[in-house]
Amino acid sequence: MRRKTFPSDEQVAETRHSIFHKKVQKDIRWDKLDNTAHLFPVIAGERMSNTYRISVTLTELVDPELLQQALDIVLPRFDGFNLRLRHGVFWYYFEENGKPAPRVEEEKKFPCRYIRPNKNNSYLFRVSYYKYRINLEVFHVLTDGMGGFNFIRELTYQYLRLRHPELIALTGDSLSSGTTLNREDSFMKNYKRTSPKRYKTQKAYLIKGEHFHNGEFGVMHGYIKLHELKAVCKQYGVSINEYLVSSYIWSIYTEYLHGMPSKQPIRVAVPVNLRPYFNSNTTKNFFAMISAEFHPVNDSYTFEELLKIVQESLRSQLNSEHLEQIFSYNVSNQKRWYLKIVPLPLKNLAMRHVYTQSALANTTTITNVGVIEIAEPYKQYIEQFHAFLAISKGQHIKGTVCTYNGTLVFSFSYDLVDPSVQRGFFRRLAQDGLHIEIESNGVHYG
Repeated sequence: MRRKTFPSDEQVAETRHSIFHKKVQKDIRWDKLDNTAHLFPVIAGERMSNTYRISVTLTELVDPELLQQALDIVLPRFDGFNLRLRHGVFWYYFEENGKPAPRVEEEKKFPCRYIRPNKNNSYLFRVSYYKYRINLEVFHVLTDGMGGFNFIRELTYQYLRLRHPELIALTGDSLSSGTTLNREDSFMKNYKRTSPKRYKTQKAYLIKGEHFHNGEFGVMHGYIKLHELKAVCKQYGVSINEYLVSSYIWSIYTEYLHGMPSKQPIRVAVPVNLRPYFNSNTTKNFFAMISAEFHPVNDSYTFEELLKIVQESLRSQLNSEHLEQIFSYNVSNQKRWYLKIVPLPLKNLAMRHVYTQSALANTTTITNVGVIEIAEPYKQYIEQFHAFLAISKGQHIKGTVCTYNGTLVFSFSYDLVDPSVQRGFFRRLAQDGLHIEIESNGVHYG
């Protein structure tokens, strides 16, 4: 007769733990950070939030209850936003959040504040409203501007369907066909073994001056008719980006350097959306930084001379081969076997050092998020879009460009009291005959 044996208490406990662990692994989704995203948790804090804002202005006052309902409906459909940030022994990683959506609040504080991980229901974005405007602020670790626009567009569509139920008959009540939920790591997919680094680390000219009080944040929008801007760019034989970047550099050159030579170059970081170059539609970060450089070594330059220098600087870098070399160099560092086994605290120290070098290699940043496309039934309810970046180390003024419905908006974000750069920039555009309407949040003392 075979004797029956029974497991010990320790074996039972171990079995239960194993079953529970497998259930947790099965039920809770997790994801790796993309190559660029690894940096943002390391450097983010109260003084450098690494957030960006995208906002949509409607033709009617925002109903906060309906906006909350819209967020509650949309968030579960976006795996890339339904996440919280965790840290392991060697790397940060994403874990499915699963908590209720963060509360929609009326905007009462300055924009682009740090999103505290232990608040906001552990989500890495916030939604607020002010009168006619819906604001989305995103911690850059989640996604770049393309992913942010994906989300706010669907949030706005859902809100408008709740506010105007008749829209459902025209559009349906699900995500639009143009919205992607792809979470591919396109950096890894397109990585190629590469040569030495392809970006500048030499220190650039930095804009200095008196700062606002702690926590204050300035925003200034300039509205320009797109057809007028295209006509001016055609006369110069340049693209819109080349013209705007050159005008920005011209303002720094004339307002701060007063047209004099400089030991350091004025260098503007220009993020490039890599998706068109590598056939990607991922909602993770997928961009590379190139730089427009102007080093005034002679006594004086004309705007046309500067424009030519900037044009050549940008065009020499805007090709798939060069862009591939830039991000492949970054990925190659991540793939080194000896870095994989370095504990996260030591990685953080190294990444902060590398970031400081690269941050001080640029005077400022200008990003163009492109033309915003909206489905026809919703257009009657949407007046305008805006976007801007938080400030960062060494860069206390930045520019962001977005275009909607025939109007280009150039937005400055800054914490400098002196508004000379903004003033010089818009004056430069006005000299070419452009008509500009300027709006600000009133935070400036100059």
